[in-house]
Parts: sequence; C-alpha cells; structure tokens
Amino acid sequence: KMSSMDLEKLKMTGAGRAIAVLTSGGDAQGMNAAVRAVTRMGIYVGAKVYLIYEGYQGLVDGGDNIKLAHWHSVTNIIQQGGTVIGSARCKAFTTREGRLAAAFNLVKKGITNLCVCGGDGSLTGANIFRNEWSSLLEELVQKGRITDTLAKQHDHLNIVGLVGSIDNDFCGTDMTIGIIDAIMTTAQSHQRTFVLEVMGRHCGYLALVSALASGADWLFIPEAPPQEGWEDRMCARLEGSRIKGSRLNIVIVAEGAIDINGKPISSTYIKDLVVKRLGYDTRVTVLGHVQRGGTPSAFDRILSSKLGVEAVVALLEASPDTPACVIGLSGNHAVRLPLMECVEMTKLVQTAMNEKRFNETIKLRGGSFENNWNIYKLLVKSNVLIISDSCSLQSNFSLAILNVGAPAPGMNAAVRSAVRIALAHGHKVYAVQDGYQGLANGTVYEMEWHKVAGWTGQGGSLLGTKRTLPNKNMEKIVETIAKYNISALLVIGGFEAYEGVLQLFEARSRYDELCIPMCVIPATISNNVPGTDFSLGADTAVNAAMELSPLMLPFKFPHQGCDKIKQSATGTKRRVFVVETMGGYCGYLATSTGIAVGADAAYIYEEPINIHDLKTNVEHLAEKMKKDIQRGLVLRNEKCHENYTTDFIHRLYSSEGKGIFDCRVNVLGHLQQGGAPSPFDRNFGTKLGVRAIQWISERLTENYRQGRVFANSPDTACVLGLNRKVISFMPVTELKAVTDFEHRMPKVQWWFNLRPMLKMLAKYQTSFCEYVPGEIEHRVTV
Repeated sequence: KMSSMDLEKLKMTGAGRAIAVLTSGGDAQGMNAAVRAVTRMGIYVGAKVYLIYEGYQGLVDGGDNIKLAHWHSVTNIIQQGGTVIGSARCKAFTTREGRLAAAFNLVKKGITNLCVCGGDGSLTGANIFRNEWSSLLEELVQKGRITDTLAKQHDHLNIVGLVGSIDNDFCGTDMTIGIIDAIMTTAQSHQRTFVLEVMGRHCGYLALVSALASGADWLFIPEAPPQEGWEDRMCARLEGSRIKGSRLNIVIVAEGAIDINGKPISSTYIKDLVVKRLGYDTRVTVLGHVQRGGTPSAFDRILSSKLGVEAVVALLEASPDTPACVIGLSGNHAVRLPLMECVEMTKLVQTAMNEKRFNETIKLRGGSFENNWNIYKLLVKSNVLIISDSCSLQSNFSLAILNVGAPAPGMNAAVRSAVRIALAHGHKVYAVQDGYQGLANGTVYEMEWHKVAGWTGQGGSLLGTKRTLPNKNMEKIVETIAKYNISALLVIGGFEAYEGVLQLFEARSRYDELCIPMCVIPATISNNVPGTDFSLGADTAVNAAMELSPLMLPFKFPHQGCDKIKQSATGTKRRVFVVETMGGYCGYLATSTGIAVGADAAYIYEEPINIHDLKTNVEHLAEKMKKDIQRGLVLRNEKCHENYTTDFIHRLYSSEGKGIFDCRVNVLGHLQQGGAPSPFDRNFGTKLGVRAIQWISERLTENYRQGRVFANSPDTACVLGLNRKVISFMPVTELKAVTDFEHRMPKVQWWFNLRPMLKMLAKYQTSFCEYVPGEIEHRVTV
C-alpha cells in the first residue's frame, strides 16, 4: 500500500515534471476515460500534463497539436466513445526523420514522460522512440536545433503504454452483442439462419466471446481452423438443431477465419453452403467497425480509469534503468507488464499461426482466451451429444437448479449453460420455481435441452425467485429432495442463496438427505456475496445506472441514468444532482457508478459520513460551480446513513447552493435490476454455469458409495467465485467467519481501495494510503 508519505514523495517527484498523453491506432471504448485519468492524476501530483492531438502525427507535426491541459480540459469526456484527442495513422513516425521531429517537439515543451494508449504497433513504435532518444537528442544538438544543456536536461524518456485488452476477459463486445440480440429476436419469428462476420483479422477473441454470449451453433476463428470436412459437420449440426425444435441458427465468423490449409473462410461462402445444402433462409450480417462505436461500458470506464492512474504512478516512479512497461489488468488489479515481453508474445502468436501450431496459438493468447475456448467447446460438445442422441452417459444422479433472492441479470445465462452441460453428463436436471420456497412446495419440473434455448440474453429470472430462507421450511425441503432423489443442488442467487446453503449445510447433522454437493453461483446487483470479487448482475446494474429509460421525459427523474442526468445539465444553469443507488448496505454500486460517470462524491455505509463531510462536499462543489463547471453529481447508497437520507442531502445541497447552483434528486430504484444482461454478465454466467456442473459432477462421483451419494465434508458446500482472475470454490463454513450477517456483506471488500481514486479524480485532496501500486508481471511463454 502507498502511505501518505509515499504520496507526498510522489507529489514532490511530480512537481516540475511534464507528462504527455496520446492515443494511437484505432479508437476504442474507454480511451477517453484513460485520457481523463492520466490528465487528472498528473495534475493531482503536481505535474504539467500535455494532450497530444491526432496521435503520432500530432507528435511529429507539433505546434497546436501539443496543448497544455488543465483540470477542466477533460470534463464530460468519460462517457464519450472514441477519443476526443484524435487518433491518426502516421507514416512519418516510422522514419528516423519523423521521430527526430517528434523528439524536438517534446524537448521544446520539456516533456520526458510519454503515455501512449494504443495497440501493439503503437506501443512498439513508442519503444523504438525511447531506445533512440539519446541518439535523437545528439543529432538535434549537432544540427543546432537544441543546445547541449537542453539535451542533458532531457536525457531520458520514460514510456508507459495503456492497452485495455491485455488480460481483459470482457473487452470490446458490447455493440456486437446488442446487434446479435436484435437478430435473434427477428430470427426466432422467421426461423432463419444468420451468419455474422465480426472484426478480427488476426485474433478471434471478439468472435469467441460473441459466440459464448449468443449461444452460437458454429464458430470460425483464426486460432482454431476447422478440420477437413467441416462443411458436412456444420450442416449436420444445424440440421440436427432444427429437427430438435430450434428456430434459430447462428454462425459466427471472424474476418480472418481460415481452414486447416490456410484458405480464407468467408461469411458469403458459409451462407451459400447452408442455402445449397439445407435450403434454409440464411442472411449475412457484417458488423465491421460498428463494434467500436457507442458509449463505453461501465467496465471499460472503470478499467481505463484504474489503468490511467497507475500509468502516472509508473511514470513518476520510473528511472533510466526501468524498462518501458504496459499497464494491464490482472483480475481486478492493475499490473505492469514489460513492454517488450508483450511485443515478443505477439510475435510468438503470429509465428505459431504461420507454422500452423494452432493449439500452441490458443495457449499463447493467454489463460482468458484459452478458458473461453475450452468452455465454448464443452457447450458445443453437449449440443452434439444431445442432438445426435449419442449421449451414452447415463448417470444415477439428479440435480436441482434454483434461483434465490432478487432477480439479477445473468441468472438465465448460468441456468442455460448448467442445464446443457449437466444433460451432456447424463444427469437428470430439475428446475425449481421460486427458490427455497419452491423447493419446499415441490414446484419442481424436469428440464430438457431445448427448454433453455434463447435464455442467455434474457434479464431477470425465468425460473422465478424468492428471498425465503430454508430454515422456515427445512422439513418440507428434505421431503422434496427425497421425493425426487435429488443428488446435488445448484443455487444461483444473492446473499440469501449463500446464507441458505450455509443453513442447509448446518442441518446435515439432522438430515442425511442434505449430505449432497451444494454449489452457490453468486448473482446479485449488490455484489455483496462473500467468496467472490464479482457477482452476476452487478456489471449490468452499474451500466443501467448510466442509462436513461426511454419511457421517461426529461426532468421526470424516477428512472434517469447518470449519463443522461449529466447531459441534461449541460447548457443549462448550474445544477447538482443527488442520485440514490440500490445495494443494501454494500457500497459497490455507488462507488463503481461514481467512478464510471465521474461523480463528485459517493456516500456509502462502509465509509461513514458526518455533517462535516457533507459541508466539505457542498463547499467543494460550490467552489467548482463558481468557475466553468455547470453540473455536479452526488451518489448516495440507499442505506449509507440512517439519518442523512437522500431527501436530507438534497435539501442541504439546495439550501447551501442558493445563488450558485440548484439541486435535483433522482432515485434509480429497480431500474438497476432490469434489462438484458451486459456482455460481461452473460459471458460470466455462461462460464460459471459450466464450472459449477463440472465441480458438482466431480463431487458426485467422489461421494457415491453403496448406491447413493453421501457428501458431508465442508468442501462439498461451496460458493463459486472469481478472486482476481482465479475461479475458486470456497466452503460456506469458511466464509461464515468473514461475513457481516447483520449488514449482509463481506467484512472486507476489495473494491474499497477504489475510493481514493474516485475522490482524487473529483479533485478532492485525499490520502492515497489505501492505493496499491501495480506489481510487475511477466508474460509466460509456452
């Protein structure tokens, strides 16, 4: 952790330093959030920050393309797509003469710290520039363009790169998935086959996550070319799916897809093949660059903000001996990756593909890519087994799946993948309506493969869900388990799901029927379940808080999202909005939304507030409003304080802001629960459903003795969670000790360390003692 002394040292280091930031290559969602974070963090630590417009071209051309930034230069850009400082391809920078001009322009401004946000090509160019820096300055001295003294003052260039896709499991899919949803709705009505071509000349990541999120029947990616005869196998699968009742077929193809001989596979060829062989009504959709457009998601904004802040810290800590690094993401933590290792890894991937070592290519793409690919193959395999009726696996096991707690986006995706993988394992699968209450009442029905078709993208809970805990109906629950000979439980839900499994585990001593494997998949918008960093639904909820319901008129506030609220204030008189978020006592939603929308403050239960804090915030906003700021945004978690209610805070701000700004209030309410799950949640749900069934199947086999399952050890009742980037199964008995049951949340929450960043980006003078600098991680080759 960074102490307050470390922060003061950082500020001393930053004083007098000059940092420049540029965006290069194609634009990407989240670039503006990164530019904003670099700019404000740099100013916060006392550095001069310059914005370089039009990428490397602006660096070469100099002049007005390199502008000194102030705090308000990056106001209201976090929600914008693309990059507000421009991104242009630059042939001149690939030449020595172009880099000489760039060096001259930086030295003139006193800049020796450069943050480059772009792809591999952009970052490779930055590293070449850094390595040549000394010789470039020598040449400038020789030509009389700069003095020897000036060259010595700027004898070293620090480079830090930002690439949002490094080790990022969820990037770049938002627009693609939205289009697929619309296509799926149309296709269900007309019984069609759609062939979707997505971007990816060299990498199939986008196609892969799109296939997972949409439940595609067939996938073509450059890293895994189909074997000879794929045409016959693909058509047989599509035909089998139709025979079994499916009205929709989706084939996804990356633009760089090839066959085993390296021959390109086009979307048009696939369409013509399906029409000729099967006679199906088939349409081709080429998504193209529309995938780069649109408003950045909450995940992109929060990720980019974290990486931007870390980039400035890395620049200020760098010495002449420090290798250039890229700031990446490992789970939910920023890490520093040696730039050249990343570049070498990229070269290794391309070499492996050129040499047709495709299994190695998938491994080189990283654990995230490989995990997605393996899960997709498992789902496809389950599809083939069911359609072909060749499922020879017939286990003696029956498992029940239920949703518990409030509805959460992503629940249905988890149910779908769990049902299909379980059926492929030969298990009998029961669905339980209305959670533990339904299990007590016996509202149980058997699931079939096609009953979950189309569930992935649907919001809410199609199984139905209630908050009732098992203790009230333990006898009846045991009777239902015995009646249907249920050998395992998969519980998908929020805090009640976890607490309920804990109650069932503790009742094992009284009921042998409860000595069965039990797994919890956390699913709640509050993100308050112990044992995981992220719960299903939380990402969708943060995104929902940024959006506006189309049913509401301007300034009719019960369902306005924060982005629209901010926009409504632009161009009007100065206005502050007080917005209430859900989350119970857990402040995750308020904090994450605050970072994603650039809020001025976010009040949460975990960080107690007093009247002094409120007074400080009001004065801070009033001071900002006296200048050129037109809007302010304050978030309040619904249970952050018993007495300082949303209405109280609204009245306080209204009273104290008289003559400076007016105030409006907005309660987001259940808007955050509704709607289709985000790409993060549907992919996450799909993967967790698969992993849960794999774990349950292993526990069933291990604990099957003398004709029945008997599982009574603590490690047979677990929460399936994501901790950093590792999927883990934590026994509910171990989690009990780290749970605050009164306030229904973990005693320690990882996201709390984001709070100082939120305050700093809102220009509050705050301690960074909780800030954890990124560690160096090395890329591992195979």
